[in-house]
Amino acid sequence: MKILMINPNTTSSMTDKIAIAARSVARPDTDIIATNSQDGPASIQGFLDVANCIPGLLAEVALHKDVDAIVVACFDDTGVDAVRTLVDVPVLGIGEAAYHAASMIANKFSVITTLSRSVPGLENNLMRYGLAQKCARVRATDIPVLKLEEGDPATLFKIKSEIREAIAADNAEAIVLGCAGMADLMAQLSDEFGLPVIDGVAAGVTFAEALVNNKLRTSKIGAYSGQ
Repeated sequence: MKILMINPNTTSSMTDKIAIAARSVARPDTDIIATNSQDGPASIQGFLDVANCIPGLLAEVALHKDVDAIVVACFDDTGVDAVRTLVDVPVLGIGEAAYHAASMIANKFSVITTLSRSVPGLENNLMRYGLAQKCARVRATDIPVLKLEEGDPATLFKIKSEIREAIAADNAEAIVLGCAGMADLMAQLSDEFGLPVIDGVAAGVTFAEALVNNKLRTSKIGAYSGQ
């Protein structure tokens, strides 16, 4: 099985982190092909970045035709609907995958994301997916996406502080990490806080494998018909 992991921004160091997280949960017979857009913003933080990265994302999809599933590794689920229209293999966004995973193992979850301007887009997605009632709150750390690449202890401290607040104030029973740049923190934070911490990259890979194993493909009747 071949799964294409596309980072819609142009930062290759983040793509490398995504690849490591994906391969750590993939089945032994799953080939993870990790790539990123060649044209567009270096990070995706809000509505304008989402719009500007779509052409590069679609161009990258067109280069990889022989895959069994595609995971768009941006927590905003950038361009997922457009990619589903282009191909008939399963296409997942890591935000949608993480939300569904959290909803199946906890009554309420909170999302820890990057900048405050990203919060409305994530809240809109939760409503669209019918999962807003399961999400206690989307919390912003006000850490820029690219700051996550530096490994700064102060960055990790801010993320942990928001998790503590989510547990205490939101009554969150699970935490969703709201950026692909946080993918390497899942196991560490789960152990430290004693509750499920969900990374969308891992959830996206394992859900993609399940869809392929069940021989399910993107419906071409209606919205994703491309006609």
